[in-house]
Amino acid sequence: MKKALQKKTADDLRPEYDLTQLKGGVRGKYFQRAIAGTNLVLIDPELSDVFPDAESVNRALRLLIDTAEAAAGSAPHRPSHTGKQPKRTASKRRLAAKR
Repeated sequence: MKKALQKKTADDLRPEYDLTQLKGGVRGKYFQRAIAGTNLVLIDPELSDVFPDAESVNRALRLLIDTAEAAAGSAPHRPSHTGKQPKRTASKRRLAAKR
């Protein structure tokens, strides 16, 4: 027969904490605010040697976007010597909004 599991309650809470003041908490109160500006992506360990920081990952992704747009025939417009502002593609607007 199986032995009945004995419950051992280990109370790690210090006696100076007043549990009556902890009532009324709201689970997930700041969840939406916390994830609003977060876009966390984990890369594989073998890629961490090539991309040691966020700046190198962002640089590579921007280059990939430029290459894909050029291959698709919608090369991003670069500023010319006239000083006019370049026309932004949708992907460039998204990148600019994240900065």
